[in-house]
Amino acid sequence: MVFSSLIFICIFLPAAFLMHLAVPGIRAKNALLLAASLIFYAYGEPVYLLLLLLCTFLNYVAARRIGAAREMGKAGSAPSLGRSCLVIAVIGNIGVLVVFKYAAFLISSLNALLGTGIPVPQLRLPIGISFYTFQALSYVIDVYRGRVKAERSFPRLMLYISFFPQLIAGPIVKYHDIERELMHREVSREGVYRGIRRFVAGLGKKVLIANTMAAAADQLFSQSIGEIGFLSAWVGAFSYLFQIYFDFSGYSDMAIGMGEMFGFHFNENFHYPYISGSIREFWRRWHMSLSGWFREYVYIPLGGNRKGKARAIMNRWIVFLLTGLWHGASLTFLFWGIYHGFFLTMEQLATRRERQPGRLMRLLGHMYAVLVITVGFVIFRAETMGQAIGWIGRMFGTGGITLGDRSLALTQLTPLYLLTFLLAIPGSTPLIKRFGKRIPENVISDVLCLACLILCMLRLAGGGYNPFIYFRF
Repeated sequence: MVFSSLIFICIFLPAAFLMHLAVPGIRAKNALLLAASLIFYAYGEPVYLLLLLLCTFLNYVAARRIGAAREMGKAGSAPSLGRSCLVIAVIGNIGVLVVFKYAAFLISSLNALLGTGIPVPQLRLPIGISFYTFQALSYVIDVYRGRVKAERSFPRLMLYISFFPQLIAGPIVKYHDIERELMHREVSREGVYRGIRRFVAGLGKKVLIANTMAAAADQLFSQSIGEIGFLSAWVGAFSYLFQIYFDFSGYSDMAIGMGEMFGFHFNENFHYPYISGSIREFWRRWHMSLSGWFREYVYIPLGGNRKGKARAIMNRWIVFLLTGLWHGASLTFLFWGIYHGFFLTMEQLATRRERQPGRLMRLLGHMYAVLVITVGFVIFRAETMGQAIGWIGRMFGTGGITLGDRSLALTQLTPLYLLTFLLAIPGSTPLIKRFGKRIPENVISDVLCLACLILCMLRLAGGGYNPFIYFRF
């Protein structure tokens, strides 16, 4: 079940919301949300619901053992039993990821390198596994560090890990961010109103913008490189650039909005990444819950930037290799992580503490960042490294700079596409939000919200399955 489906919008979400309002007491509300979350997950992945339950149980037991070890040990430290339980939990969570996400890639690579014939397992990737395992890891690590206490209630921990608004594609929520709201929360009229508007805004991003950009990007990237010319390459690259932003940020908006409807407050996941003036700034604005997770649980424990520039560079390379692999088991994702690690390293080596750059330098920095990001997402979108290299070559004229491209690109430039593209440019900046603040929160804003919802539902009624990009991670 996806958020941008009529069954979710018209049946599942209203039913869950109204029942959550109707039932009394926090325990009953939590039980209802847990049941709704398990039904939501089982609707798309009934086989892997057991895996989700087992992963949660593993982390529940490990955290309780770690908490008990802390009580027995000295203040501020956990004895060897606690460390052993942490190691088991980390190995268990990562082991699940390796088996379901990376085993086929690793065995295929081994067969290719050594000429062996080890059977390659054909396992379907459980939806949301990268997100809920990282959420579980952050929980047990924080219990070990003493940042949070081990949750005594298994259903409450299960709700934290499986809560349906952010189960499938984030944001990755840390336990301490919603611990209090799992115990006590209030659903206010203002919060529901804000949540609905945020949900509809995210739905509009997905259905009206991302899906339109996806139609062009999918059509172009499905062609052989021989069919792609200069114009087609750039149309495809920019289409995917906007598709992935509005798809993923739209999902995050919907998740944050639904959270607020139920009394939860999730942290922001995007902050206009395409206005960045550097790749470093881009990663402070893009998928902030993931970059924050790697910073807190990998980069800083490795030493961060406290042990000199060389160590900081090495730590950053490790983080971005893992970031690439987190997205998928393929050379394209791995190289995408290396690609960003390279530019971050170059920026770190070139950075000097000087006065604020002038307007011209800010403009040049922005142009540089957009170019690097766009090329990077070509690597991210490509099926193989061969396609990525060929596509980037076409973007920079290896096939000749022509505007015809056998009319392939021009067939994508429909009036709907051009209108959507022109909306996507300011929509990826704070301009729309600033304009929206000038509209009083009255009948006009409500009519605009309702109009957006109706347009989305009309598009969904006439379309097919439209999953979010990050569902496959």
